[in-house]
Amino acid sequence: MKKNNLIRIGLPASIVFAVCCFTPALVWILAAAGLSSWAAGLDWVLLPLLAASLTMLLIGLYRQRRAAAK
Repeated sequence: MKKNNLIRIGLPASIVFAVCCFTPALVWILAAAGLSSWAAGLDWVLLPLLAASLTMLLIGLYRQRRAAAK
């Protein structure tokens, strides 16, 4: 993997998952589409995805900082 790929993927993914988890935007969109029954299980999917994307971002930042220190 290239140097900044983890940061390029992790940052936008973290933002998207954070918006979906901590605001009712996704629930409103699903309700408008008539799929509000799916909203009950969203936390079981979105919170692990948020954790994974934040982990990718932190690993990428750590590697970038370590490479810059050399």
